Amino acid sequence: MKKGKKIYEGKAKILYEGPDHGTAIQHFKDDATAFNNLKKSTIEGKGILNNRISEHILSSLNQVGIETHLIKRINMREQLIKLVEIIPIEFIVRNIAAGSLTKRLGIEEGTVLKKPLLEFCYKNDSLGDPLIAREHIHSFDYANVEELDLITTLCFRINDFLQGMFKGMEIKLVDFKLEFGKLKEKNSSLEKIIVADEISPDTCRLWDTTTDRKLDKDIFRKDLGSLIQGYQEVARRLGILHEQSNISTIKFTKPTAVKIKKNKWYLK
Repeated sequence: MKKGKKIYEGKAKILYEGPDHGTAIQHFKDDATAFNNLKKSTIEGKGILNNRISEHILSSLNQVGIETHLIKRINMREQLIKLVEIIPIEFIVRNIAAGSLTKRLGIEEGTVLKKPLLEFCYKNDSLGDPLIAREHIHSFDYANVEELDLITTLCFRINDFLQGMFKGMEIKLVDFKLEFGKLKEKNSSLEKIIVADEISPDTCRLWDTTTDRKLDKDIFRKDLGSLIQGYQEVARRLGILHEQSNISTIKFTKPTAVKIKKNKWYLK
């Protein structure tokens, strides 16, 4: 499938114009970043695994009536997607305390929350994706009341679905990040809210149910071993690893030195 000109390049993906109006091609890179882009590396095969895992999860959401931007996977690294206007908010659903939540509130990592917690972060790398309140979203018109209520409902529906799916694979869904976009309805001025971006070990915290072994990007953040092996384990439990049989060589570039400023937390 022929790609058009580059629309956008982020830390983990590149967007190109798609073959038809209202479509785009999403390319998954092998770049790995952490601590607000202070730690960087290139890990061969990471993009392939994230593409396949995200395609599997987003397809599953489409099948249960939660619309996503995914149209289809094109090849090992690319997806054809619906072009949406991204809402500049990261919606973080937490089931178990980890990451910045433990730092901000002094909660022990692994503490199971009494009920799922939804947090909002403003998408801005230069500001460190700051935590914001629902009122900020309304005041700055990132989403209106009805839209935010719908997104909140979708976040918890997706959480219920993913928790059930991963539980069957003996994986704990600790927390995860969602992004949403506005899609223009055909022959109408109306817009609808759909799931965008990706859902993969890059955007979720996934722990083995028995051992609490980390199977997500915390492997890279905390230097816990092979990121690829962790992601491959997730793909294996999803039943899709056989399509990744060509991922055999793992190459790490030397990570950039990380400097953490006192009282400033970069982990999410």
